[in-house]
Amino acid sequence: MTKIYGIKTCGSVRNAIKFCKESNIEFEFHDFRKYPLSEEKVKYFTSKVDINLLFNNKGTKYKTLKLKDLNLDEAGKLEWLIKDNMLFKRPVIEYGDDKVLVAFNEDIKKILIPVVKENLS
Repeated sequence: MTKIYGIKTCGSVRNAIKFCKESNIEFEFHDFRKYPLSEEKVKYFTSKVDINLLFNNKGTKYKTLKLKDLNLDEAGKLEWLIKDNMLFKRPVIEYGDDKVLVAFNEDIKKILIPVVKENLS
C-alpha cells in the first residue's frame, strides 16, 4: 500500500492525497508532526533517496533554526532529520516494493500511474 508522509497543512501533501483519492490509489497518511518518524525510518529513507533531496533547505524550519550557518554535511543533515522531521521535503511517498519518492509534481504523478493500474487489476 502507498504511504504518504508529511503534514496536513502542506500544499504538496494535500495535492498528493487528492491525486491518490482521485486515482483510486489506496494510501495511508502518516502525519509526522503528530507521530515523529523513528531513527530507523529516517535512515531507511536516506538509504533509498539522496539525503540532499530529502532535506528541505528552503523551508521555514531550516531558516528559523539558521541551519545554513552550520554548513551541514550529510551526517549533519541526517542528525537534524532524525531530530526534527519538519526538515523533510514533503511529501515522502513510499510505494510498491521498497520504493520512495520525495515531493509531488507532474513527474511524480507519472511514476505513480502504474500504481493506479495495479489497483485496477
